[in-house]
Amino acid sequence: MIQLPRPPAALILDMDGTLLDTESIYVRSFMIAAADLGRPLPEDFLHGLIGAPGPNFQILVREKLGPDFPYADHRARYLDLRTAMLAEGIPLKPGAVALLDTADANRLPLAVATAATRENAESHLARAGLRHRFPHVITRDDAEHPKPRPDIFLAAAAAVGHAPQTCLAVEDSHNGVRAAHAAGMMTLMVPDLAPPTDEITALCVGVLSDLHAVRDLLLSLAPGNRT
Repeated sequence: MIQLPRPPAALILDMDGTLLDTESIYVRSFMIAAADLGRPLPEDFLHGLIGAPGPNFQILVREKLGPDFPYADHRARYLDLRTAMLAEGIPLKPGAVALLDTADANRLPLAVATAATRENAESHLARAGLRHRFPHVITRDDAEHPKPRPDIFLAAAAAVGHAPQTCLAVEDSHNGVRAAHAAGMMTLMVPDLAPPTDEITALCVGVLSDLHAVRDLLLSLAPGNRT
C-alpha cells in the first residue's frame, strides 16, 4: 500500500488522460491527419509528446516531419478529425465518478489542473458531465508558464485554499508529474498512453493502475481506517 507523507487536504486532478479518456483520440486524429498527407508518424513518437508545452511540441514535430510538410493543412485536417471523434462523446477514465464521489463524501476539496485551454476544458468537462463537480478549473490560460513548470498546480492549490504540500495531485503524463512535483504536491501517476520511467517514478509518491485504485487509497485514509 502506498504511504502518503501526510493526509491530503485537497485533490487536484489533471483532465486529459486522467479524468477524460481523450488522449487516445488526440493521438489517433493527429496520426490519421499526417498519414492522409503522406507522412505517417509512429504512435510511440506522439506518446512521448503528451503533456509537452505547445512550443516544444511544435518544435519536435517539425524536427520529425521537416520544413516541407504542409503544417497548416495538417492542423485543419487534425482539428476536423478530432472534432468529429469528440462529437461522438467525451469518454471518462475508469473510476472517475467513483473517485469524485469518494472525495465529496470525505469533504475533500477538488480542482482540475489542466494544460488545456479554458474553452476546451469547460466544454469537455461539461460534455462529460463533470463540470459541476469542480468548483475550480485551472487551465493554461490561468498561468504564466505551462506544464512542466508548476504554475498551473500552484494556482490550483491557491484556488482550493491549501498549501501545495498538503494537496494530492493525480496525473497521467510525464510533464504533468514533473509539474505537480515541482509545485511540491504529493503526486500520483495513473499512466494512460505513456508508461512511467525511472525518473518519473522517483517524482511520485506512487504509481497506480487506475482511478479506482486512487479511490481505494483515499478510502484507506479515511479516519476510521487509519492505523
